Amino acid sequence: MADKQRTAIIFACWAALTVGMAVLAAPPGASHAQPSAAVSGTVSDANGPVAGATVRVQGTLNATLTDEEGHFTLAGLPEGIAVTISAWADSYYCAKAEEIIPPDDAVTLTLVRYQTGDNPAYEWVSPVGDDGCASCKPGLTQIWLENDAHAGSSANPRFLTMYNGTDIHGNRSPLTLYGYTAEDGRFPLPPDLSQPYYGPGYLLDWPRTRGNCGNCHTPGAALDGPSYGTDPNTVSGADEYGVHCDFCHKVADVYLDPRTGLPYPDRPGVLSMDVRRPFPDDPDRYQLFFGTFDDDNVPEEDTYLPLMSESQFCAPCHYGVFFNTVVYNSFGEWLGSPYADPEAGQTCQDCHMPAPSVVDGAVMTNIAPDAGGIERDPMTIHAHTNPGAASEALLRDTAELSLAAARQGDRIEVTVAVTNTGAGHHIPTDSPLRQIFAIVTLTDGAGNLLPLEAGPILPDWAGDLAGAPGVYFARILQETRTGIAPTGSYWSPTRVLEDTRLPTLATASSRYTFAAADAGPVTVEARLLFRRAFYELMQQKGWDVPDILMASETVTVP
Repeated sequence: MADKQRTAIIFACWAALTVGMAVLAAPPGASHAQPSAAVSGTVSDANGPVAGATVRVQGTLNATLTDEEGHFTLAGLPEGIAVTISAWADSYYCAKAEEIIPPDDAVTLTLVRYQTGDNPAYEWVSPVGDDGCASCKPGLTQIWLENDAHAGSSANPRFLTMYNGTDIHGNRSPLTLYGYTAEDGRFPLPPDLSQPYYGPGYLLDWPRTRGNCGNCHTPGAALDGPSYGTDPNTVSGADEYGVHCDFCHKVADVYLDPRTGLPYPDRPGVLSMDVRRPFPDDPDRYQLFFGTFDDDNVPEEDTYLPLMSESQFCAPCHYGVFFNTVVYNSFGEWLGSPYADPEAGQTCQDCHMPAPSVVDGAVMTNIAPDAGGIERDPMTIHAHTNPGAASEALLRDTAELSLAAARQGDRIEVTVAVTNTGAGHHIPTDSPLRQIFAIVTLTDGAGNLLPLEAGPILPDWAGDLAGAPGVYFARILQETRTGIAPTGSYWSPTRVLEDTRLPTLATASSRYTFAAADAGPVTVEARLLFRRAFYELMQQKGWDVPDILMASETVTVP
């Protein structure tokens, strides 16, 4: 089923559900009430009227803004049918008034400001457990735990083995050795590959520090530590889940350079975030959760944050500069792409947190069904899946592959084109370990491979694919002091050796000539493969991460 058809069906089901609910909620004799009544009143805070507050019939599109005197009117309501009226303004908790029966001209809503500071003594709420996130929002938490890599960012085996300098079995490479010359001073030596070696590691190169990896991988723990003082191996509690629910829903703002729209280069992760942990002993500000609803279920605990639906929310951990080399830049690539157009573009959340949310095959319409939640349009409930480099479905929607082949005498000419049709950033993006290969094979009727006469082949670092006819899309870093390339050790000085990745909507074409002296039919196949890390590194670390087939095309040349 096409996405547009699926969306239309979901909308139709939700509309039928809400109409049915309104009829069931009507008092006797009011089932045929027409939407002709209105509700009006005022929104204020401790200092008086609040202008520009959003006032809404909870769970609907019927909303308005308060005037300069804090007054509002919501029209078009069925007379005699009780509704809940909500209010929200920037820097305030949501507020609501329940059991309001139209017509009513005396509704009052009082907004309470949430705190401007941060409480380091606050204890993070765990995603699971009796008092955890799952106790109120079981469906969303289940989706997050089962799908979102953020839920395992502190324990990801590729991350930890790169950080520690080990393989997946705990075997550790020797510490980095250094040489010295009067001209160059102290410099690192390449690893001795004649001895057991389990790949590079941050702690091998910088054993006396802990690095800033925790600023993104374990941000809740890094928030209170120095920028180079959080060891991901030692986190506990909710921080064992990495970028956990409570942390994300406490981020009030991000700090971006107004000249570039990017985070400042020396402020990765939590260093570019304004985090507001609440004060449990304060009766008015005992808890605080930011979300995407301006009519949330729990006043004086939940509030709306438009930033959570904007790509800028993702910027601090998806733009990273190390030793003056931009390494992570999916946010910067999005910012420079057509996707950043505020009118026609798409945000990171549109692709990586797509609505609706589906749990065990059922579309979610209530995020807290047993904890005071209300029925909502399912297209407003973002799925906490965050599909990324591990998602076959997302990768297959990212690029298009086209193939053309024709016989020219005793040769076959082949053209392969790859287009980045579905990503609002380069492909591949972020981790410099990632590669995409376009591979071409020709076989005759007996299954024999035809030899390549002209055209590109894959390099030695492609490992098991080296020498195959094809091209690669990758960002190759080289260590400036050892000359090692490709490398993922960007915690030491590197330079960009080459960048062949595909920007948004860009197309790359490659051409090949194969010998085909026999006149029989030839099968031509092109495949687009995504690989998580360089072949040699995966062997060293023991990572068993199969390639993902993004696309394939086959034609027969008579």
